[in-house]
Amino acid sequence: MRFLFRPPADEATALLTLPWEQPLEEWDPDLLLHVPQRGISRHVVRFVAAEGSVFALKEIAEPLARKEYALLGEFAEEGLPAVSVLGICVDRPGGQEALLVTRYLEYSMSYRHLFSSPRSQHSTSQLLDTMVVLLVRLHLAGVFWGDCSLSNTLFRPDADGLTAYLVDAETVERRPVLSAGMRRHDVDLARERVGAELLDLQFGELLSPDVDPITVADALPGRYEALWDAVTREEVFRRDEQRYRVAERLAWINELGFDAGEVELVHTPEGARLRVQTRVAEPGQHRRELFRLTGLEVQENQARRLLNDLRSYRAWLEQEGGRPVPETVAGHRWMAEVYLPVVQAVPRHLAGRLAPAQLFHEVLEHRWFLSEQAGRDVGTTAALESYLSSELPRLPADMTTPAVLAGGADGAPDR
Repeated sequence: MRFLFRPPADEATALLTLPWEQPLEEWDPDLLLHVPQRGISRHVVRFVAAEGSVFALKEIAEPLARKEYALLGEFAEEGLPAVSVLGICVDRPGGQEALLVTRYLEYSMSYRHLFSSPRSQHSTSQLLDTMVVLLVRLHLAGVFWGDCSLSNTLFRPDADGLTAYLVDAETVERRPVLSAGMRRHDVDLARERVGAELLDLQFGELLSPDVDPITVADALPGRYEALWDAVTREEVFRRDEQRYRVAERLAWINELGFDAGEVELVHTPEGARLRVQTRVAEPGQHRRELFRLTGLEVQENQARRLLNDLRSYRAWLEQEGGRPVPETVAGHRWMAEVYLPVVQAVPRHLAGRLAPAQLFHEVLEHRWFLSEQAGRDVGTTAALESYLSSELPRLPADMTTPAVLAGGADGAPDR
């Protein structure tokens, strides 16, 4: 047998004691983890834990395993939203298929989990928009998925929204630029698969009665084209408008959740023609800003929400003190006096159900809800007590970190 893996090496070496020579279906259940609501796969997939982390193992033909290993490695280097690959095991005894090893995407959920959870607040429309954003990002990077579906996508909560990640890259083709025909074909395949999966949810009584699977699926191409046009179209305007029109377009691209790369402005007899090279990496403006001020690494929408709270806190500090407060000082005080007291207040038996930043966001939302009911600001302390007693216990315990799944958590949130 041969192993091929990416750094860090300690993760791979921790897995070397597993029985790689045996068919995955025959592995001792004591070596495996049960990861609930993980969706449907056409291959044998199992989960294992090592060194406090969780990994997914998929049995697949060696050429496909090598292809997927290489592609997922490229995606990671380019910042594309996909699961992270660790390695592959090939040349297994008896002509067995290869094993592809990927890292468990913590706090992620399958679409079945989203619809089966009684607490889920995400609509079918929101799920579809999240998938469309993922597909546009991939197409901008020259990635033809070929099997875009709900089953091949994982969803991670991000403040009030979701972020989608590609899970399966077996059918992916990579080109410098995708033709319009290839993009349309990929979108058509997605529409067919999503429609079938929503019909399956409807059959299992997991879909709201007012949702028509075919109507929802048929709306996917239109949503895709609208977003594609918004981030790629050329604009022509008068030369005296160019300063504010360029700024307006870049702000709009950021608002849609993308980053702008190279900007080309060409002066023609018709006016100034603007082309923007849209970056396909996960947006990072708010994430970078929050990390600079606090050291927290979170999702983009979570970062936007936390930054708003930090700025509000800074304004309060300045009002109370009667003098300006540097943003770095406000960031350190907000972490110590606002953020950490909230995430550290989670009882041990409830720890790990939400990412700390997501939990803080939900406490803020709960505070707003309670304040609306009371007709006054109830404060974070009261909102936190109410949230921990009434809302967090309702969240299924299977939305956990890899360490919790592996039984290695001490109950303390990440910080």
